[in-house]
Amino acid sequence: MSVRVLHVITRLTLGGSSENTVQSCVALVRAGYACVLAASFRESEAPVIDGARRRGCRVVDIPSLGREVAPLRDLAALGQMLRLIRRERPAIVHTHTSKAGFIGRLAARIAHVPAVIHQPHGHIFYGYYGRRKTDVFTVLERRAARWTDRIVTLTERGTEEHLAHGIGAPGQYVAVPSGVPTAELRAGAPTRAQARARLGLDADAFVVAGLGRLIRIKGFDLVVQALPAILAEIPSTRVLLIGDGPDRDQLAATAASLGVADRLLLVGGTPDVASCLVAADAVAMPSRNEGMGRVLVESMALGLPVVASAVGGIPAVVTDGECGLLVEPDDVAALAAALVQLGRDIGLRRKLGEAAVSRAEEFSTPVAERRMLAVYEALVREKGLS
Repeated sequence: MSVRVLHVITRLTLGGSSENTVQSCVALVRAGYACVLAASFRESEAPVIDGARRRGCRVVDIPSLGREVAPLRDLAALGQMLRLIRRERPAIVHTHTSKAGFIGRLAARIAHVPAVIHQPHGHIFYGYYGRRKTDVFTVLERRAARWTDRIVTLTERGTEEHLAHGIGAPGQYVAVPSGVPTAELRAGAPTRAQARARLGLDADAFVVAGLGRLIRIKGFDLVVQALPAILAEIPSTRVLLIGDGPDRDQLAATAASLGVADRLLLVGGTPDVASCLVAADAVAMPSRNEGMGRVLVESMALGLPVVASAVGGIPAVVTDGECGLLVEPDDVAALAAALVQLGRDIGLRRKLGEAAVSRAEEFSTPVAERRMLAVYEALVREKGLS
């Protein structure tokens, strides 16, 4: 009889944590596990949910599970989770992200689930909330770690940051990257000329792309603020932001106030990121916090040099000066200078891009799947679940 597994994530939005979660479920089902994926459904996320189902995931709704703290809804979500656990009888509960991580692990503890895995997909220690709220969430993470057999971080740096905040013990941790289908990305990408023609970009423009949700934590406001300085040195510059989110209008307003609105192209969200990324000469990711930076790996797999902030797990992905450039967070001048350097030096772009392709393979889907399956196999043996 196959081992039953329940994955829990707050929502299945278009982004790295959702894709990583679905990818893990697909790999586990292929390996013979019986998986259920629970999330709170939203109408806007129907394409992601439908896509997960097409890939073989059994997805169920936890209606009350939301991202924001809401005591009554959270209590209802706990009850819904308990009912689901009692119906499905999983041997392993695998939670993802902070909110689903706490409620899911509490439900698993109450229901005496034999084994629990938590995957934070980053952390909330800085960049998201004020100090008081962050301190409360950190205390909750410390408590929930006591109910957890394995904590899966995206990089070793993520492990170090959790341990520095007193969350769990070293033996609980294992690093598994958010696997990127590097070969498939390259195979499905159009040519640079085709991508630029579709987006209306001049063939000789210096194009800087940013990919992700348009929210403050991703730092796209810094790219827009840096645009006038880049244009002063490289007048052909265009910034291409791929994604959607609550900050879209503010980013457009900032560009207008700086007189660079005609240099900013907001293309919205798309599941086909490669068809937009390959139009770029460089990719900017000046995040204020990042678990790993799946976008970095996608960009690197396509041979694009990246400029990223030295926060979270990013330095574990990008080696400064070898496959990309690192800058300090919230430093607009440094971001602009790094992008100008790439814009002026085609040889440097080519050198970093070539090294990026091989580096990206260390974070590919096959690597991630092997490591995650090893986590499960060890836990099954340890708990005698087979």
